[in-house]
Amino acid sequence: MTILKIGRNAVVAAICALIAAPAAFAETNTGDTAWVLTATALVLMMTLPALALFYGGLVQSKNVLSVLSQCVVIACLMSLLWLVAGYSIAFGDGGEANAIWGGLGKAFLSTVEATSNTGTIPESVFFMFQMTFAIITPALIVGAYPERTGFAFVLIFSALWMLLVYAPVAHWVWGSGGWLFEQGVRDFAGGLVVHATAGSSALVVAALVGKRKHFPNEMRPPHSPVFVMIGAALLWVGWYGFNAGSALSAGHNAGNAMLVTHISASAAALTWMAIEWVKFGRPGLVGTVTGLVAGLATITPAAGSVGPVGALVIGISASFVCFYAVTLIRNMLKIDDSLDVFAVHGVGGILGTLILPVLATAGPLSPGLGEITMGQQFWVQVQGVVAVIAWSVGVTLVIVKVTGLVVNLRVKHEAEVEGLDMHVHGERGYHGMS
Repeated sequence: MTILKIGRNAVVAAICALIAAPAAFAETNTGDTAWVLTATALVLMMTLPALALFYGGLVQSKNVLSVLSQCVVIACLMSLLWLVAGYSIAFGDGGEANAIWGGLGKAFLSTVEATSNTGTIPESVFFMFQMTFAIITPALIVGAYPERTGFAFVLIFSALWMLLVYAPVAHWVWGSGGWLFEQGVRDFAGGLVVHATAGSSALVVAALVGKRKHFPNEMRPPHSPVFVMIGAALLWVGWYGFNAGSALSAGHNAGNAMLVTHISASAAALTWMAIEWVKFGRPGLVGTVTGLVAGLATITPAAGSVGPVGALVIGISASFVCFYAVTLIRNMLKIDDSLDVFAVHGVGGILGTLILPVLATAGPLSPGLGEITMGQQFWVQVQGVVAVIAWSVGVTLVIVKVTGLVVNLRVKHEAEVEGLDMHVHGERGYHGMS
């Protein structure tokens, strides 16, 4: 059996170990800092405007502003909550409970000095970079419930979900001392922390909120494939910051992560297009860019461990698996996960996490932490997937039920017919259109 030098990610291990270290422990590297600052802006762009446009184009025209509003407000709300407690829960030192959560020692950045470093970058930059992940993850779940949920529900659910699901899982997987981190679970940029959590939670929310009135008998087409394509293209560019930025340095790891991200996305887009061309007789644009996003989500956990050939395999596999996951969720389970959050992001993140040990190569892998067989690492990855999904599903179920006691989960029938743009926000995305 192939022996792989894999265990923990050396970059992440070193960075996380330094989070609480004195400022003088490591010198600031201006090149690394400049790259992570750039990556931070790219990841924020993935939510605003990329994800907002991608999702906004997929819904009906009378609901486009509601989706845009949800993405904007989630970005603002998560930013403040990340400052208040999210960052501390994810990357703080939780003392005796550190295996489970980071505690509240860094709430409001109260114990973080202006000159403190995380590795070779200022901790303020690390805080900002990780904040953009905390923004986009609950925003991904918006795709599970558009056109029918109340705005108050979106805000309350997203706030509780980030603090109770995302931040603890981020600590388990990425935080120094986190229990999955200590087991050697590998997730370079968020296959588990971002995509598996958001995807599995999206499926729960979609099932509890219920179907749109026309689902599944009348599948209405996206109102603006143009928006969908623009949003997907911006996501592609932003994903360079998402994956390559997760190296937290400007060097070989970042270069390899960017390379394999691009290869996987390209292969997945062409594969999805080919599947639709054979199956339906036409190469659809929306399907092509959906495959693109599937390839991006699937390469995310493995971007620090595979080479170009592995990325090619991941991209092709992503489209086949995610395409048929969409069919399963819609046609067999009859769950109205409206914009296929679980089938694309959830399934993609899980697939990338599990296929990582099979395709990992010696080049980008972490050295020096002992040799482990492919089968052993696969078993570790399986445990990580099961734990993360179980926590995400269980806590999401509780959050939705509790939130439903305070506000309505969905709007009234008349509001669905009129559209949430006018009913909730009093505005229209397009003048002269119903």
